[in-house]
Amino acid sequence: MAFDISIDIGGTFTDCVVADEAGDVRIYKARSTPGAFEDGFLEALRLAAADRGLDLAGLLAATTRIVHGTTVSTNALVEGKVARVGFIANAGFPDILTLREGPRKRAFEWRLDFPAPFVPPERTATVGGRLDASGAEIEPLVEADVLAAIGRFRATGVEAVGVCLLWSIVDGTHERRVAEILAREWPELPVTLSHELNPIPREYRRAISTVIDASLARIVGDYVTVLREALAANGYARELLVANSVGGMMPPDEIVRRPIYSVMSGPTLAPIAARHLSDAADVIVVDMGGTTFDVSAIRGGEVIVTPEAMIGPDMLGIPKVDVRSIGAGGGSIARVDAGGLLRVGPESAGAVPGPACYAMGGAAATVTDANVVLGILDPDFFLGGRIRLDAAAAERAVDAVADALGVTRMEAAHAIHTTSNHNMITAIEDITVREGINPRESYLVCGGGATACHIGEMAEIIGIEGYMIPRFAAGLSAYGGLISDLRWAESATLATDSRRFDLAAVNRVLAALRARGEAFLDRAGVPAEDRAYEYAYQGRYEFQSWDIEVAFTPSGEGLAPGDIDTLVAAFHATHERIYTIFDTDDVVEMTSWRVRAVGRNHLADRLAAGETDTREAPVPKAQRDVHVHALGGLQRLDVHDGEALRPGMEIHGPAVVEATTFTTLLRPGHVARIDGHGNYLVTVARSGDPAAAQ
Repeated sequence: MAFDISIDIGGTFTDCVVADEAGDVRIYKARSTPGAFEDGFLEALRLAAADRGLDLAGLLAATTRIVHGTTVSTNALVEGKVARVGFIANAGFPDILTLREGPRKRAFEWRLDFPAPFVPPERTATVGGRLDASGAEIEPLVEADVLAAIGRFRATGVEAVGVCLLWSIVDGTHERRVAEILAREWPELPVTLSHELNPIPREYRRAISTVIDASLARIVGDYVTVLREALAANGYARELLVANSVGGMMPPDEIVRRPIYSVMSGPTLAPIAARHLSDAADVIVVDMGGTTFDVSAIRGGEVIVTPEAMIGPDMLGIPKVDVRSIGAGGGSIARVDAGGLLRVGPESAGAVPGPACYAMGGAAATVTDANVVLGILDPDFFLGGRIRLDAAAAERAVDAVADALGVTRMEAAHAIHTTSNHNMITAIEDITVREGINPRESYLVCGGGATACHIGEMAEIIGIEGYMIPRFAAGLSAYGGLISDLRWAESATLATDSRRFDLAAVNRVLAALRARGEAFLDRAGVPAEDRAYEYAYQGRYEFQSWDIEVAFTPSGEGLAPGDIDTLVAAFHATHERIYTIFDTDDVVEMTSWRVRAVGRNHLADRLAAGETDTREAPVPKAQRDVHVHALGGLQRLDVHDGEALRPGMEIHGPAVVEATTFTTLLRPGHVARIDGHGNYLVTVARSGDPAAAQ
């Protein structure tokens, strides 16, 4: 029996999804181990091996593919634990990272914050020499300035360097010469060149991505090395694949070469999973873990990719699947502020010490503790009974909040639960309402081990009439990694427009980008029959400031004259989808071009659905008291065994469904039907229905 494995490390748990060659897919969860993530990684594999009657070596020997979504680079950036990076810019342009792009504040954000730049002035150096927009040399590179920069960097403890010079995207000669001098004088220093990493015309975005990449070089390199060695020592002889920020996988050598593409990569896999699980054209994907709540969207059947992803106060600077994250998870800490108001998150108890009910030293009340007090979670059946929760510790933690608020324990627990829901709804509105999208017109797919306890109330408040709780909701990102393609993007700058379209030049650029994509697939060992290529350009109306990404498909090996109108029509349609307006009389400017190389993964084709015509009614395994606020308090609810449910069965709320890795609270008026893949398809009663009025 051969296996495919995907592992996603979260802030609290490490998720492992394993598929065998017969299409049987199972999920396992182990506690994450910050500081030595490989330990949690291997523990999740041991759980999978034991379930299959194997030891770890036996499982790894039979495994053909391991894919991994890592949080190591994201955590390093968020916590400021990156390498001390130096920045080299042109003389006269030392403040690119300080001034950023001067973005407009939103209308009601009246506080003006001016955060410190990613690289401070004392680690910023400038060098003489200039190229113009055509690549012609106006002034030669002043090599003495590079040597002076090295001296400055040594004095300030620099550990990596990013180089971003003007118009290097047209001719990278000056940047390459800077790198040669750095290699000669300081050979062990990691160096990132902007024209190689991110050849786009906007200096800030190119510069910030360059220094972020440089700051992560050793961190990601060391992490991948440790993980590969740990797997090899336990019998895994094949290549590890690592998730990237564009919703695909890359060989580890590629991610080490461009570590910025590992940033926020784990959450990008949730919408990949949702696109496979749902046929809906417009989907909101939510993923509540132990630390964060991630929201993404699918529009017209396509996962949304944004060039404006943020990491703290800075842009990431590269395209990324549009996932918005807030500090709202099962481990989010509840507290009462000086004004007597309840706050939930963004601080989290994390994996260590974890919620109070974990009995690992945590004392503060968390969302998980509240759900134990409310009766939603069974302390004796957490992760199928593998972990026993301390209900008394949860009660003591919630009591502290109740005393501060002057309410009962149950009222405090409900307040924590519903406040967390409203925090998550705000994140959903950020990616829908603030983008001009009515969330009620979307389907909702939820992931994360904690989400199914909360999704019902959230759907009602938003006004969504149907949602899905996948069978592998507790490891949605890991499942997305299991079925995701190998994916890489190459880009280049070439300015043209619809009025004077330079067809020959564009085709030369596209051919070069495709050749680089083919080289990537060659290195990854992807057979010719599994290769595909996706094309896009960055465009804008004439005199607009900002670009949008527009996907297109050439009619042949390159663009033909008749394709130009198709490119323009695609821009108008994309502009209308994003901004609700378009102008067919305006000139469309194209600024840069992108080719994505894809190595197809056919595993999803093997995951066949089961029959869905059973008429058998589900039999509850037990009953217990659960607080249902809509019904006035504690109610005796049926508790169903999620592992015993079969396709076609229906469960009517209010009820609880306990799977091994997650618990679902079905609210009054909600009906869950099990589909052929074991997912729960839930319909919500409309406001006029009797069930909804309960």
